[in-house]
Amino acid sequence: MSNWRILVTDGLAPQGLASLKQQAAVIEAASLDELPRVDAVIVRGRTQLTGEHLRRAQPRLRVVGRAGVGIDNIDVQAARQTGVIVVNAPSATTDAVAEHTLALMLALARHLPQADASLRRGEWRKDELLGSELGGKTLGLIGLGRIGAAVARRAGALGMAVVAHDPWVPELEIAERGARPLGLEALLAEADYVSLHLPLTPETRGLIDARVLAALRPGARLVCTARGGLIDETALLAAEEPPRPGPLLEHPAVIVTPHIAAQTVEAQTRAALDIAAEVLAALRGERLRWQIT
Repeated sequence: MSNWRILVTDGLAPQGLASLKQQAAVIEAASLDELPRVDAVIVRGRTQLTGEHLRRAQPRLRVVGRAGVGIDNIDVQAARQTGVIVVNAPSATTDAVAEHTLALMLALARHLPQADASLRRGEWRKDELLGSELGGKTLGLIGLGRIGAAVARRAGALGMAVVAHDPWVPELEIAERGARPLGLEALLAEADYVSLHLPLTPETRGLIDARVLAALRPGARLVCTARGGLIDETALLAAEEPPRPGPLLEHPAVIVTPHIAAQTVEAQTRAALDIAAEVLAALRGERLRWQIT
């Protein structure tokens, strides 16, 4: 075994930990106190790695691994400046998030949270909870990367028409991924369901604002299994008819989950094994599959 020390702050599936422990000493801790004394750190979404953390960890820290897709909790610019390699595991959670997207769409279409809550109260509101089918409806995807494309395939199998807007993907490739390319305004006017699959960046933060919400067709449903910061929550509440007082979490037209889109046994196992392999490869100086910096 090498002399490498790897800090794991947010937990990791047992298979990934076992792979790491075969070649390095693994420290599992919620804090970053050990950061200056390790060669690599593996985080998920809870740990915030700031520039100050990365600078303080020099000269030893060489690799930051994100066990998942999003890297908005890592100061990537500071990592570049300090020569720290940042890697992630972008394909591990694709299926889990795509399935969660469809689960939320089905829950909206069939009023599942309301039906469950009312029956638990002893009510029988069958006639009031008339739902709709996904088949024959139009799904608009904003962002057509790995997860967006996976959602498109699943939605097509349910008989939905799929349109997509992604300025970073050529129109021919959008078509190859199972969607009809549209501009953003046209997509908002046509889609019965709009699903967000974008990274959270300074450019995309608050993308779904009052102007975008006003452009949605009447009765459209909005789904976000990406970062919540993509949506201006104040504008979303104001767009509900009739307007209701109180926070977004209390609104009966909203379904919320605690960032569990990627939380499946299978996805977390894949993410753990992928990031373990990638971090160890980085420490060995080998070619990397998912290098960010």
